[in-house]
Amino acid sequence: MKESRDYLEMSFRSIECFSNDGKLDAKELRQLLTIAERDGQIDDNEARVLRNIMSRVQPHEIDADMQVMLDVVLKKIGA
Repeated sequence: MKESRDYLEMSFRSIECFSNDGKLDAKELRQLLTIAERDGQIDDNEARVLRNIMSRVQPHEIDADMQVMLDVVLKKIGA
């Protein structure tokens, strides 16, 4: 089976998300999760990239919508 390269797209998109206004919002995180789930599963590389992206979110940037998305992603990646 061919290895998914979605994690590369996620990495590239995250750079765009952070560079447009310096932070990641809930909508952008949802878009990254959608890429990870596109093939029906979140593999180890995709989970690693999602963890790395979420680690860059600063506490003062987390609003209610972002907290919900962070919780959703963490549940899906088993963290």
